[in-house]
Amino acid sequence: MIIRRRPAAALLGMLAALSIFGSPPAHADETTPKEPPKVELVLDISGSMRARDIEGRSRISVLQQAFNEVLDALPAEAQVGIRVLGATYPGKVKAVGCRDTQQLVPIGPIDKLEAKTAVATLRPTGFTPVGLALRAAARDLGTGETTRRIVLITDGEDTCAPPDPCEVARELAAQGTHLVVDTLGLTLNDKVRRQLTCIASATGGTYTAVTSKTQLRNRITQLVDRAATTYTQTAAQVDGTDNCTRAPLLGPGAYTDREKFQEHRWYRVQVRDGQELRASVSVSLDRALNRDYGVLLRAVSQDGRELVRGTDAGSGRTDVLSTGLRWSAEQDAPEQTVCLVVSNSFSSPTATTAATPGMPLELTVGLVDSSPAPDGPDLGRGWGLLGLLALAGLVGGLVFGWLARWRVAIWMEN
Repeated sequence: MIIRRRPAAALLGMLAALSIFGSPPAHADETTPKEPPKVELVLDISGSMRARDIEGRSRISVLQQAFNEVLDALPAEAQVGIRVLGATYPGKVKAVGCRDTQQLVPIGPIDKLEAKTAVATLRPTGFTPVGLALRAAARDLGTGETTRRIVLITDGEDTCAPPDPCEVARELAAQGTHLVVDTLGLTLNDKVRRQLTCIASATGGTYTAVTSKTQLRNRITQLVDRAATTYTQTAAQVDGTDNCTRAPLLGPGAYTDREKFQEHRWYRVQVRDGQELRASVSVSLDRALNRDYGVLLRAVSQDGRELVRGTDAGSGRTDVLSTGLRWSAEQDAPEQTVCLVVSNSFSSPTATTAATPGMPLELTVGLVDSSPAPDGPDLGRGWGLLGLLALAGLVGGLVFGWLARWRVAIWMEN
């Protein structure tokens, strides 16, 4: 049975309790971050942002209003920067316009009033050098142990290649700098969708088509929040398989993968005697889906027996669906391999909704000392109490019967 969406706090408690140790066969980076997560918002201010096709308003005005609301909700400690592209050169010389990208606000604790003023003065102007802006944003974010995130908001494909933005995304991913690029498209144009999906999938990010101010505001807020809550530990890339035999062997840590609609992804974990396996999976809902969707996590033995299945959990976020499980090996049992299976009931509501690449998922694996099983049920002194109650009932019944007969006898004499 597929687990349905419903708010709960179980997963958060389970994740907090994960104790990670040992040398994993598939290594996940377990270094504790010494710096806060960093995010740079890359805003497209090219001439096409003048189009008035979002709720009857121009794309730039919707972006500016949504951005103000996002800034109002930012916590004071958020490390956020802003970079723009196509914002300053109004001319027609492509060689000049395709170098038009500037960092508007440096990455760090943000002055909200200053940032709002800077964004409010932007006017749609020039070309769309997406590839160049992505490279510059990566330099702005620098390197470190914590995952960096770029959120690219644009209404069109790159008009300045080379460099091709998809190739730039692959280049950044190959550098191993823990950089994720999420893309938001302010248009339903199919060419734009393909390019933005390619950029996101190359770095393990997400693509979202945006058609309203509320959707834009919520999605930006979710992505900024995710940088702080999901990527405090850098997840290792792993490729699940379609069966347990060929599945990657995982140790304690965090892993990322992608799962297509109605697919099953298999992974393996070795569990020793006296250990408890704790696992969770979170799937990012990065595109429109049919209703009544869900995600299921199961632990299965190598011979196909289901050991346990996950319970639904979450934090109330609408962009992530999560579930988790716990399983302990039998006492004095030899080390055994447990198969973890991630399944889903996702399906596309329209022919234009992309089924590939798959939905981004994050799998967390932990191995801790198992808790001792409680003693079997034993009434102990309860047997004495049970006997006393039985005796009291017997005596009470006799007394009640004797009183009833005495009252009847008195009534008949009168």
